[in-house]
Amino acid sequence: MHKLLLLGDQDGSYATGNLQRGGKNTAASDHAWAMTRAVAADAVRAGWDRSSFVHVMLAGPYKAGQHARTLQHRRGYDRAAAWLHRAWDGAQRYVRSTDTITSRQDFHAALAAFRSRIECTPWNGIAGKTDLRNLIARMDICSQAGSWDHTVSERDLAERMGCSRTTTHNSNQRLLAAKMLRQLDNGSPTEGARWMLISRLPSTTSHHWSTPKGPKAGGAMSGPDVRQQDTGADINSRAAGQLMHLDAFAHHGLGGSGLAVLAALAERDGQSLTDLRASASISRPTAYRQLAKLKALGLVCPNGELYHLSPAALEGVGQRTPNCTDPVAGWQEIAERLGTAGAGERRRQQHEAQRIHWRHEQVRLAERRKAARHAPLPHPAVAEPQYLRADRCVIDSSTGEVIDGLYVASDGRWVWATD
Repeated sequence: MHKLLLLGDQDGSYATGNLQRGGKNTAASDHAWAMTRAVAADAVRAGWDRSSFVHVMLAGPYKAGQHARTLQHRRGYDRAAAWLHRAWDGAQRYVRSTDTITSRQDFHAALAAFRSRIECTPWNGIAGKTDLRNLIARMDICSQAGSWDHTVSERDLAERMGCSRTTTHNSNQRLLAAKMLRQLDNGSPTEGARWMLISRLPSTTSHHWSTPKGPKAGGAMSGPDVRQQDTGADINSRAAGQLMHLDAFAHHGLGGSGLAVLAALAERDGQSLTDLRASASISRPTAYRQLAKLKALGLVCPNGELYHLSPAALEGVGQRTPNCTDPVAGWQEIAERLGTAGAGERRRQQHEAQRIHWRHEQVRLAERRKAARHAPLPHPAVAEPQYLRADRCVIDSSTGEVIDGLYVASDGRWVWATD
């Protein structure tokens, strides 16, 4: 936030494109408003008062206050101060509605609330399931780091997610565009990039949170406006995090939809097909296809219209049922049956080869830069030995012919004889 105040939003983290009525582009003003609100929220947390915030934004030579100073120059101090007062009041209400993180325990409480919202959010399609894997992997990393800020490279993240590096990169771009993730730097030759996971809702809310519409017929609390509609999505993200890197859940195996079905049943066993479609956020054909695979492997046992996990399904051990005469005995056997065995090992070997190549390139470039520093190129006017014969005559190095009128002076530099 100190960098944002001094230098402005250099990375465009708060930029949003917006077109209002009449076709007028308000992206610049929206960007300035979001940036000012962010600075105001940090100032509230730091203990500033409103007058100090207005003084810094208008009197200080800071990039974050450029829009407010432009507004003051065009429309006067009162208009600019009122604009900053609205930003301050909104930021103050937002900060008061959130839980202050002052210790590691507070962060883990906020992370648990964030995890519950991720589990109850529908992640539709292949891209949605990939983004869910990405967030689950990052939540585990943040839990170990004890902060929303974390360091991870795309290759390490791909191995945790159980997908390729290209798929991981595309997922990162989608989460960046959705403002659920922010990249703090590009990393270094020895460390991965730094990221920040963003919780878009206050930690005191839930996916059932609603707000009244105001005084209406029937009372002030009539007609609640639900902020986030309850879609029925509900999975066990911890179970998904333990399984998603396995070869059995590669793209041509059970995939992200099969992982979602198992995670949904791990959260609430005994669901019907309609319940699974909602809890796992999958379509009806996908639900039929994945349940057929899981029943054939012995991981899911139907009981009437309800589906149950086998006792050791999360360990990859199936159960003999009328739909499965040859149950599996582990995730490795499942990967072999589905034809995806060895995908993770091949991916790790490829990533390790790329890391070794990268380290060798860094050593080569470092030696090249070192040689360039210690052995500067000779001056163009200095005569080099290949152009001189033993009798000190200047010759053409390619043909061996003597060049008339060109000599070497006593200081070792070229000199032309002039009439």
